[in-house]
Amino acid sequence: MKFVIQRVTEAKVDIDGQTAGKIGRGFMVLIGIGKEDTKETADKYVKKMTSLRIFEDENGKTNLSLADVGGQLLLISQFTLYANCKKGNRPSFIEAGAPDMSEELYEYIIKKAEEYVPVVERGKFGADMKVSLVNDGPFTVILENL
Repeated sequence: MKFVIQRVTEAKVDIDGQTAGKIGRGFMVLIGIGKEDTKETADKYVKKMTSLRIFEDENGKTNLSLADVGGQLLLISQFTLYANCKKGNRPSFIEAGAPDMSEELYEYIIKKAEEYVPVVERGKFGADMKVSLVNDGPFTVILENL
């Protein structure tokens, strides 16, 4: 599993010209699901993501979590995080999870995140999405191999 977490002041995802999800301050997260991932893997990633202290406190130190700042989540599935570009110029995606399994885990991740964060917005699995955001910092963290 891979989570690319971007601290944002705002983010949104449009599908077919319509806004499907929109947040203010929080995390916009690109989620890649690998073929070996399970619900137990997802549990670890969601807990780690929601516990990250990457918002600044009154002293400018990154000591605050999503809960501390009333942050929101925008969760976007992105199988291309599993692109392997070692050979040739065309990426291979053999390490990405199968679509049915990945969609099930993506939905599970959303439900699990809702246990920790009151506002969880989302994209649509497999859709052509247009994601826009204002990266705050910029501050980007990659979770993998937990």
